[in-house]
Amino acid sequence: MNAYLFVHFKEKTTEDGEQVYFAISQDGLSWEQVNGGEPVLWSTQGERGVRDHTIVRTKQGRFYILSTDLSLARSFKTTYKGSWGEVSRHGSKHLVLWESKDLVNWSEPRLIKLGDEQFGCLWAPDIFYDAEQEDYIIHWSSSHASNAYGNKAIYYTQTKDFDQFTKPQLLYRKEDSGVIDSAIYKDKQSYYCFVKSENNPEGVIMLQADSFTGPYSPVEAFNEEMNKLGSSAYEAPTAYQLADGRWCLMIDFFGVRGEGQGYIPFIADDIASGKFIRSDDSFSFPYRFKHGTVLSITTDEYEAIKKAYQN
Repeated sequence: MNAYLFVHFKEKTTEDGEQVYFAISQDGLSWEQVNGGEPVLWSTQGERGVRDHTIVRTKQGRFYILSTDLSLARSFKTTYKGSWGEVSRHGSKHLVLWESKDLVNWSEPRLIKLGDEQFGCLWAPDIFYDAEQEDYIIHWSSSHASNAYGNKAIYYTQTKDFDQFTKPQLLYRKEDSGVIDSAIYKDKQSYYCFVKSENNPEGVIMLQADSFTGPYSPVEAFNEEMNKLGSSAYEAPTAYQLADGRWCLMIDFFGVRGEGQGYIPFIADDIASGKFIRSDDSFSFPYRFKHGTVLSITTDEYEAIKKAYQN
């Protein structure tokens, strides 16, 4: 793989912000907009707005995008009465899914229901491939009836085909606060989870485990670097590996209103070290991306995306 695709949404108060946007890069550092900075996919299902995108390439050569089914532009002040608590408790039990063979031609969106009525809103899905079981593990954050819809936790389901899914199970709960926005990676024999802690501490934390299902323990070196930022207004971590082996972690800053929001890059020579250093000067972006994920792609795929949306 020689290039990268960033699937994200935009910080806007209008309905077009909560759709699917693409950005591409040849080195994972310098990013360029796709489709003139306009959405490449629109949701026509559920709330007709999508956020918190993730993308995966399967062993069968297909691509799937999964997103939170939520439109604040359409529903926050009306359906949810201007309350994040209402969204958390009564939001969609579905995720929105698109499918493609080539990253250019995509299916119509469809809803997949992973949460029963015991769940609150399903937020911020991400996908991990379990090579040993040949399963794709979808994990997300939700409130749940098991703790009276209090602090959110991370849940997961398994699938081989994105049509049939196992019953959701609890993956990680932090006893002293809610957790959201999980992103999990395997390097060598260890699993690393980046997640936003809503308290104690507040902000993005890093965890390590010897298996996907844990138990997970904090990586203190990472938390020490985050403390240097002087703000806890970060969420939506997503990571990818550069061609030289270094790891890039993108963390979404939401400490201001409007266009100042969006991803900020951090670099570590080795993910196990936890020493992710803020590295703004090494990157360039056409605009600030919001909650998404990065997929390694081939040069041919990069050129195909660029050509498909050049006009």
